Amino acid sequence: MSRLADRRFATVVLALALLALAGCAGEPDGPGEAAASTPAKPAYGDVFVEPILGNISGLIPQLTNDMISSQVSSLIYSGLVDLDDHSRFVPALAESWDFGADCRSLTFRLRKNVRWHDGKPFTAADVLFTHAALVHPKTPTARRDDFAAVESIEAPDPYTVHVRYAKPYARALMSWATAMLPAHLLRTWVEQGKLREAPQHWTHPVGTGPYKFEEIRSGEKVALKANPDYFAGRPYLSRVVYRVIPSQATIFLELKAHGLDSAGLMRGLTALQYTRQTEYPAFRKAYAKYRYPASQYTYLGLNMKDPRFADRRVRRAFAHAINKQELIDGVLLGLGREATGPYKPGTWVHSPNVARFPYDLAKARTLLAEAGWTEKNAEGLLVKDGKPFTFELLTNQGNEERKKVAEIVQASLRELGVGVEIRVLEWASFIKEYVKKRRFEALVLGWAIGEDPDQYAIWHSSKTGPDDLNHVSFQNAEVDELLERGRTACRREDRVQYYHRIQEILAAEQAYVFLFFRDALPVVARRIRGVEVGPNGLTYEFARWYVPRGEQRYTAD
Repeated sequence: MSRLADRRFATVVLALALLALAGCAGEPDGPGEAAASTPAKPAYGDVFVEPILGNISGLIPQLTNDMISSQVSSLIYSGLVDLDDHSRFVPALAESWDFGADCRSLTFRLRKNVRWHDGKPFTAADVLFTHAALVHPKTPTARRDDFAAVESIEAPDPYTVHVRYAKPYARALMSWATAMLPAHLLRTWVEQGKLREAPQHWTHPVGTGPYKFEEIRSGEKVALKANPDYFAGRPYLSRVVYRVIPSQATIFLELKAHGLDSAGLMRGLTALQYTRQTEYPAFRKAYAKYRYPASQYTYLGLNMKDPRFADRRVRRAFAHAINKQELIDGVLLGLGREATGPYKPGTWVHSPNVARFPYDLAKARTLLAEAGWTEKNAEGLLVKDGKPFTFELLTNQGNEERKKVAEIVQASLRELGVGVEIRVLEWASFIKEYVKKRRFEALVLGWAIGEDPDQYAIWHSSKTGPDDLNHVSFQNAEVDELLERGRTACRREDRVQYYHRIQEILAAEQAYVFLFFRDALPVVARRIRGVEVGPNGLTYEFARWYVPRGEQRYTAD
């Protein structure tokens, strides 16, 4: 990947506020781990095999909201800018830029040696088209706001783009890290309002990234091949194959059988696998293990269109009924930390001064009683207006940690007299049929966060549509105003006050029942070289990863 590849599927795909990571970098775990990065002569060839938990939901990044799809598409497409391993902006499709001190004017100078995978040249016309596509009213994207903020955009020549914003926009430069789209292939689809129906979204994506699309087999794999004309240099690994394996247990078995080269570019091992099931010589010889604080949190989301969950006393009661430390110890085996909001502890934007909801069943019962849940039926379930308090809790297949979280939530709420039925769904169906359509009462899910703290797309009350990311339909006028102010402030000292106040409100309201931030626990086959650990964890400069000629396992030209 380019330096932004991993971060892009955590930011573009989730369209979130990105957070400057300030946590400690992970180190190879245990003696001898550094062997994974032993220098050897780079060589072209070999295949990198990585698992994904389910089918992708599409291959035009701006039309998808899940990490699986974004992980794949991040190798196919490029943005105008990139991020290095210290989260600093660096050139990508744009070789340089000027960003005005007023946060309103932005000029890009594009590279002249970039071609789309079909051989057509990449020019400023594609940048203007990408903007037009994302602001088109019939384009189903959660990323529209970044580009609707543009007041004017023009290209005085094929390799220069001038962008002007109607008002200061702090996310301006970051927004252009999004994938550029090919005007010559997609213009008609956009004009007809049918971008999601374009073949490029499903079977024939064409980008400018380090890898070209090769094939897809539903329920089986997605395969990419190296782009020999990649502007930053041909990738060393000839092919990347994403195998669909909808179970973390099966992924671990495949690792032990050497059928995979990694587990963790997106999530990593489970805590149990990391701490207890990989501590034997054969595994340590084959794979290098890493651990560092991940920029991902897990939450219990309650659909606020349901009158029961619209009452914040119910949400606060649930927060008191769930023992977060029990979750961290029992599910993560201590490899994580409590979440009190959507920002990673230890970073500049995180506020420690928010309402806390310690485990307290008595307080939880009091809050439910105040909300009118005072009677119980013969089964011990709370009843109101003749209806027992029961609901369905959804989560995705293949993620054992989330399933365990759901089970602990189920047991915890049963002590209050609330019945919970758990339903585990295949990933793509879960997102498309339930999350996007808001066909859920409650869910256990997570967000990945990144470099900029703007979370307008998740929390603003205007973002509750099927292609938006405010899945729980949270609405708060003060949060709306603070989000709007935060994205139009250019100075960190101004922005931090807005985001600290947002955290106070989200915590008090329990917009989510925030549970925990887990540690990232990736493993990478030792035959893979070029893997580095930086301040943000693994440095996914994937195009520079390689396998020495004598250690290559697959034939791939």
